[in-house]
Amino acid sequence: MIVKNERQSITTAFVLRVAMALCFVVMGGAALAQVTVFKQTVAEAATDDADLAAYYRSSAYEPIWTEDSESHWQRRAELLRALSQAHLHGLPPSRYDAAGLERAMQDVRTSRDLGLIEVRLSKTFLRYARDVQTGVLIPSRVDGGIVREIPYRDRLSLIEGFVNASPRQYLNGLPPSSAQYRNLMKEKLRLESLLARGAWGPTVPADSLKPGQNGPAVIALRNRLVAMGLMPVSASPDYDVALQKAVRDFQLTHGLEADGVAGAVTLQEVNASVQSRLKSVIVAMERERWTNMDLGDRHIVVNQTDFSAKIVDHGRVTFETRSVIGKNTGDRRSPEFSDQMEHMIVNPSWYVPRSIVTKEYLPQLKNNPHAVGHIEITDSRGRRVDRSSMDFSQFSARSFPFSMRQPPSKSNALGLVKFMFPNKYNIYLHDTPSKNLFERETRAFSHGCIRLADPFDFAYTLLAAQTDDPQGVFQTALKSGRETKIDLVTPVPVHIIYRTAIMTEKGKPEYRRDVYGRDARIWQALENAGVALEGFQG
Repeated sequence: MIVKNERQSITTAFVLRVAMALCFVVMGGAALAQVTVFKQTVAEAATDDADLAAYYRSSAYEPIWTEDSESHWQRRAELLRALSQAHLHGLPPSRYDAAGLERAMQDVRTSRDLGLIEVRLSKTFLRYARDVQTGVLIPSRVDGGIVREIPYRDRLSLIEGFVNASPRQYLNGLPPSSAQYRNLMKEKLRLESLLARGAWGPTVPADSLKPGQNGPAVIALRNRLVAMGLMPVSASPDYDVALQKAVRDFQLTHGLEADGVAGAVTLQEVNASVQSRLKSVIVAMERERWTNMDLGDRHIVVNQTDFSAKIVDHGRVTFETRSVIGKNTGDRRSPEFSDQMEHMIVNPSWYVPRSIVTKEYLPQLKNNPHAVGHIEITDSRGRRVDRSSMDFSQFSARSFPFSMRQPPSKSNALGLVKFMFPNKYNIYLHDTPSKNLFERETRAFSHGCIRLADPFDFAYTLLAAQTDDPQGVFQTALKSGRETKIDLVTPVPVHIIYRTAIMTEKGKPEYRRDVYGRDARIWQALENAGVALEGFQG
């Protein structure tokens, strides 16, 4: 319930109430005429919104917002309250124009005016509800690699739900309820406060620094890490053990090699501005809205910027391994989407994607028919092609009639196991013989699929949900040397995401680099939509 003084503080009261009284309290035929004008206006104003028009038709054009009643007043007041707090969610306030709505309500004089403001309030509610629940942007329009299906709610159900619920409770329940989203909101407020107070101070004027050095650049590094809360205040000019530990802690929370040496990449991240971190957080909040759905009690998360793959059970990470993602070029970047993992294949064959066959292997075969000899070439019936009798120079990328397959082996491009969630993008998780790549700090090398550093343990963890001997089941299939399919009794949701701002299970912020430049494009799109950085005194 909204208290009396709060009620008086909202500028929707007197003129609107008088206008409504004129419309609905007058007697006889005049009253009927006013009601008819109101309903005709609502019908006309809602015609460009099929969902809204359907709702008003089904309710005989009864108002949601504009009666002179406590319930309608609460709906108006709570909507205006939510709109006034849109910036807390990283949403663009100008998109909802709360001030314009209030002015329009104050200017109501006729039944037609009342009908127009009725529909305007409904349209604003629907826009805000969708934005705060499932995002402002259509991701695929921002970047073609974001092929995620957004879990949009039915708009008619949104407005019906609002009408039949407590207005404040309903509006408060629209944003994602995840701990990740709540903690991102807190981090946004923290960074805005930092921004107003001068951020982390001067940047470090050096290309690289290492233990044993001293001087002004080392002092600048120390001061910046002190401002970040990574070490206590000290006047020491030396790159000592304490500073080395603080650098290592910084590296751990930024996905860098934790060696305690402030090399070029580490200093680049140390010198990143509060503004850039705030942009990452606001983008992460938008991304969290895109996945505002039940992720699954057990699910797999691949965060591309973190080069990691995790199995999550009831909100807790129960297994984690390093990953390699698609190379940052052409069509090799790994896409973002969600799907269901249904099975794994032990001792898999690698059926070479058509794009690799025509772009990489065909040019080699034209020069040497015995090139890439570890790959079988087969015709449309699956028969092996005799390379020595074949003139590959006669084929173009379009006319090449053959398929290519690498049989199961330790040197197979997929390694010894692949994890399947059938999708039109032909993306899956798999082993790899190229184990050395997992030692790299940045791991974007694949053709798009996700390679795992510890695929056997990953398999054991998945199988533990359906057998008392997961290792035995897997190893039996492996030792057979045959291509073997093992179904997951319960399919596991897989979410391939991309987050440069991450909140840990303990609510601590971590940041990663924008590997594909996607977050920069999302921020630009949000900014174009009216999102702006803000700082406040705190």
